[in-house]
Amino acid sequence: MRVAVTGTSGLLGGALVRELQAQGHEVLRLVRRRPAAHDEALWFPEVDTGSLRGVDAVVHLVGEPLVGKWSTHQREAIRESRVHGTRLLATALADMRDGPGVLLCASATGYYGDRGVALLTEESPAGVGFLPSVYEAAEKAAAPAEAAGLRVVQLRVGVLQSAEAGGLAILLPMFRRGMGIRAGAGTQWVSWIDLADAVSAVLHVLGGSLSGPVNVVAPNPVTNREYADTLASVLSRPRLLALPPGLVRRFFGAGLADEVLLASTRVVPARLLTSGFAFEHPTLRETLQNLLLRVT
Repeated sequence: MRVAVTGTSGLLGGALVRELQAQGHEVLRLVRRRPAAHDEALWFPEVDTGSLRGVDAVVHLVGEPLVGKWSTHQREAIRESRVHGTRLLATALADMRDGPGVLLCASATGYYGDRGVALLTEESPAGVGFLPSVYEAAEKAAAPAEAAGLRVVQLRVGVLQSAEAGGLAILLPMFRRGMGIRAGAGTQWVSWIDLADAVSAVLHVLGGSLSGPVNVVAPNPVTNREYADTLASVLSRPRLLALPPGLVRRFFGAGLADEVLLASTRVVPARLLTSGFAFEHPTLRETLQNLLLRVT
């Protein structure tokens, strides 16, 4: 295939590009600056549709990072990067006569919001709050491409596990020093996925016939307490600390704390499983053992 990808400098985008190329596919990197190489094309603020002729599929992974204390400006950037960016790309693809036939857009399990112990599948409705409203609007922004006949998939990605980047990489130094922590009571559910499994899931969706929402998460979500205890156990270190909700909000900001770190989202990959996808690392312990074995 010839696949165009946005967000190639991100954790998932970079890993996806490497695997696509390893499998012999051709990758066109869609960038938001002047293209500097033969395999790059501009997509923002205006889509270079000429470069997309002959491309089989587009994987759209761009989104403003959620880190920080979510000022008014950052909230606008979080929403605009996901909603406007998706609408811009979907509209451009819809207007092409000889363009890609598939559009995969990154959403997130944040679509479901804080839902306690409820088991969530792709059939579950959007939650309440800032992030659910952003992801719901971003998913709807792809409607022009769907109306034009493209196969559109919304990838509701969970918390990516990688020892090189992302949340796990931030936690590792603290846990290795015996300063492992849980957030709040630790009863909130975390829907996670090994980075390699996430890439395999995207490739599975690319080569299949699924459309609509697809939960890109491992089949075994865990509580925040279980996550912290498992990481500490794999590292053979104690997990002694608990950060009260008030301190979580003070250190990370109320938005990130309440809608990400303290929110409980128990998601399962129902559609991936029924479509025949097999996870290489379905449990957290073996995932962490595998990841840490490669960096120690």
